[in-house]
Amino acid sequence: MSTDKLLNGLRIIDLSMGWAGPLAARNLADMGAQVIKVESCTHFDWWRSWEATPEWVADNGAEKALPYLSVNRNKLDITLDLESPTGRQLLLDLVAKADAVIENYSGSVLPKLKLDYPHLKAVNNELVMVSMPAFGSTGPWANYRAYGSTVEHSSGLPHLTGSSHQPPTMQHVALGDAIGGLNGTAALLSALWHKQKTGRGQFVDLSQVECLIPLGAEGVLHQSVHGSPPPRRGNDHPDFSPHGVYPCEGEDQWILIQISSEEQWLALQGVCAHLGRFGNNEERVTHRAELDKTLAQWTSNQHSTVLMQQLQSAGITAATLHNGLSLLEDEHLHARGYMQWLDRAFVGKQPHPSLPFRNGKKASPLNNPAPTLGQHNKQVLGGILGLDDTELEQLQLDGIIGNKPTLPI
Repeated sequence: MSTDKLLNGLRIIDLSMGWAGPLAARNLADMGAQVIKVESCTHFDWWRSWEATPEWVADNGAEKALPYLSVNRNKLDITLDLESPTGRQLLLDLVAKADAVIENYSGSVLPKLKLDYPHLKAVNNELVMVSMPAFGSTGPWANYRAYGSTVEHSSGLPHLTGSSHQPPTMQHVALGDAIGGLNGTAALLSALWHKQKTGRGQFVDLSQVECLIPLGAEGVLHQSVHGSPPPRRGNDHPDFSPHGVYPCEGEDQWILIQISSEEQWLALQGVCAHLGRFGNNEERVTHRAELDKTLAQWTSNQHSTVLMQQLQSAGITAATLHNGLSLLEDEHLHARGYMQWLDRAFVGKQPHPSLPFRNGKKASPLNNPAPTLGQHNKQVLGGILGLDDTELEQLQLDGIIGNKPTLPI
C-alpha cells in the first residue's frame, strides 16, 4: 500500500490555524485521511493574512498567501460561525461522525465555546483529540497566546545557540511551529493507532514548548551537572576541527564542512593542499580560528555544489546551504521527485515538498491544492450531514457559513 493510501477512511476535523496544527493535519491528509478544515468568515486562518483590509478582501487576498497554501493542501474547507448556537451544533454533528479533532488555540478558547474535549466526547465517546496550545492545557501559562518564535524563546534554545559574544540567538523565525507540527503528526498517529487497537479514544495534551525541550537536552544536563549553562560555541564543535560553515563563490553561498576523524582530515588535505601545516586534531582545535580562516579563503573560490560533491565523494561530511530558490534546483531532490507542483486558483502552479517519508521508490502523489475559504460547504454539510440546498442557503443568509472573509464593522 502506498503512503498516500495508508489512512484512507479516517476523518479528521482540523480546527487549527497558522503553521503547527495545520502542518500536523496536512501530513495525515497526505497519507489519505479526509481532513476537514473548519474556519469562519470572521475568524479565518490568520495565515491567510496578518492584516485584512477591504481592499485585500476584494482582491481575493485570502486565497493568495503562500504559507497558508503550503500547509493546507489535500484538505476540505468549510466555514462555521462557532460562536452561534447553530454553527456550534453543526460542528458537534460533524465531530460525531469523525475519528479525530486537532486544534492549536490558546487554552481558554474552546472551553469558552463549550467545544473542549468533554463536550466533544459527549457526542463521540471514541473521539481522539489532540490539543496543541503553546504551553499545554493546564498550569499558569495555559491561557497564554504564543507563536513559534515565542515558543522557541520559552524553550530556552536561544540561550544555547549562537556564539558567546551574541545575545540569545533564534534558529528560525518560527521554529516552534515546525517542530510542534511534526510532533502533532506523531501524536495523532499514535492516538489513532491506540484507538484502532483498543477502540478507545483519548485526549492528547501536546505542549508545543515541550516539543522543543529535547533539542536542548544537552543544556539541561550541563546545567544539572555543573550548575551553569554550557558555553555557546556557534558552529564550533568542542572536540573536532574544522567544523563550521564556510563561504563559497558567489553572493551568500555557503558550505558546511565537518571533520570528525583523522581519516576525514587526511581526505580534506588531499582536496585542499593549503591545510598541510595543521597537525593532529588537538592542534587543530587549539588553532581553530587560524584553520577556519585558511579553509574559508580556499572555499571562497569554489562553487558550493561542486565542492560538496567533491568532498562527499572523498568521505567528508559536507552540505551546500540552500535558500528556497536553490532547493527547487537541487539535483538530489529532483532525482527523488521531492517537489511536486499543484495548480491553485488565484496563484497558478506552486511547488510543494512531498511527505518526508515513503513506502516505495516514489513519493506519494499530492492530489489537491489548499482549498479556498468555504469551498466544501456543500460537500461536507450537505454530503456528510445531509443538509439540503434550502438549509444551506439559509445558513449563508444568517452568516453561519460563507466563502468570503467578513471584516468587523
